[in-house]
Amino acid sequence: QILSNAPAGDIYGDVGGKAQAIRTWIGSVLHKIVHYKAEHYRYLDEAANTLELALPSDIVIKNVLPFLELPSYTFEGED
Repeated sequence: QILSNAPAGDIYGDVGGKAQAIRTWIGSVLHKIVHYKAEHYRYLDEAANTLELALPSDIVIKNVLPFLELPSYTFEGED
């Protein structure tokens, strides 16, 4: 809806509204990914602590945590 009404820009360096709208949208998506990734790690830590109470620590560290870890990729804005 926003993109259809926004100017596309030109070859003289005017970025245009479409490019800016897309950059804003991508930034918001990346911000959400970083937020949900941090939330995932908080839940992972909580689950690991709970499992360590029920199972020996070496089983949790060797068999459970690697299965629950997210792939190692960092996004812009992530610490």
